Amino acid sequence: MTNSRMRGRWGGQLAGVLALNIGLIGASIAPAPANEPWAERTQALGVIGDMPTGVLSEQDLTALRTAGEALFGAHFTTLDGVGRPQATQAIDPTRRKHPREQIFMRTAGPDAGSCFSCHNQPAIGGAGDFVANVFASEGFESADFDSLDPQFSSERGTNHIFGAGLVELLAREMSLELQSARNEALSQARAGGTTVRLQLVSKGVEFGFISADADGSVNLDELDGVDTDLVIRPFSQKGVMTSLRQFTINALNQHHGMQSDERFGARWTGSDDFDGDNKTSEISAADVSALVAWQATLPVPVRKLPEVDGWAEAAAHGEAVFDDLSCTTCHRPALPLENLSFADPGPFDLAGTLNDRQVGAAAVYDIALMDWAEGLPRDDQGRVLVPLFGDLKRHVMTDNQIDALGNEILSQRFVDRNIFQTAELWGIGSTQPYGHRNDFSSLADIILAHGGSGRVARDAYAAAPDADKSALIAFLKTLVIVP
Repeated sequence: MTNSRMRGRWGGQLAGVLALNIGLIGASIAPAPANEPWAERTQALGVIGDMPTGVLSEQDLTALRTAGEALFGAHFTTLDGVGRPQATQAIDPTRRKHPREQIFMRTAGPDAGSCFSCHNQPAIGGAGDFVANVFASEGFESADFDSLDPQFSSERGTNHIFGAGLVELLAREMSLELQSARNEALSQARAGGTTVRLQLVSKGVEFGFISADADGSVNLDELDGVDTDLVIRPFSQKGVMTSLRQFTINALNQHHGMQSDERFGARWTGSDDFDGDNKTSEISAADVSALVAWQATLPVPVRKLPEVDGWAEAAAHGEAVFDDLSCTTCHRPALPLENLSFADPGPFDLAGTLNDRQVGAAAVYDIALMDWAEGLPRDDQGRVLVPLFGDLKRHVMTDNQIDALGNEILSQRFVDRNIFQTAELWGIGSTQPYGHRNDFSSLADIILAHGGSGRVARDAYAAAPDADKSALIAFLKTLVIVP
């Protein structure tokens, strides 16, 4: 689909949003200054006047999602606030030591005019090819770099965000369960006057052990695959982003030079123009809410068989092989989800990203209202089985013999360079190439690159008969994104 066709479609949808004239969201476009022509500004900015609150009706959610899709597909301009001559791409607002003369830069960014520029395979919201790779730094200080050397930046492929709302809901439930186990260990230790050691397990995924003493101290040395605050951070290859809201605010600043008020505005930085581009109020909290609502309600990837003779039989055999080779140890076919109500802002974000304690009332998007949600499988307890083929846990992915996935030198947010979160495999049939750097062109190549925690399954695959290998690939190719 061409950009002109997409803009035409979104333009019609935005007209529909305005026609709804809904009071809850206050849909209206802020008037442009007389010296800034409409044709050069992003019309979707400001469509949502106020942050939504409470449980949204289907009509209000549709309007919010439509505005979010338009923002995700928009090509922001300098009249909107593109560029950050005085600010780096760091997660914490950080000023540059020297102003950058060029607006765009391939490494430290900004490096794209639109979210769609990278999230486009096989459709808006999808993944990106190698050409769309981005570069991550530690994210705090000294983030003004211009080198591709891995000691200064870590090159990453673009993940798809289909089903992301369910992934975040899973992470929230798992975080609460892990924290509840910590509280139980402390309670038992105080009651018994002794040290209590409990295993941390959530939704069948093991995260090591926690030990609590009677004096209230906690030993976290045996944690495995999770941060010490016991919050699951389900986004990015390293598993370091807590929420779609945090991910969105980070990306807007890094990739477009568009700063959100809730992190870069006067409340946190003391300035209405922290990045020094002579534009204020570039992205409102309501704009971020619209982007989150659209991403959180994107449909999940599905299983779809190619119309090729014999593929169905091969895929069925390949799914059994996938289990037999222990791939499901990390790539769990499904995790159970208790609730489909997505609250935004959420409970676990920290300073610079709004959380549910910083607003009068969070908005609630009922994912059950989406047509695609009706087809989600459920277990005998009525819980939704989210078919992500992942475990939301970090693992060491290299060892002394297999180290292809350890090609970074720089850690990210204190996660060692050879540790990555299990990649969710749903949609993998639509998102070639593979690996955190997008540098594996085939599924066989990325499987054979598994070391560390994935070494047992990798070796089993390497030793399997060719027919089993082929069948396994046939199965993975049925996990696709259907827009």
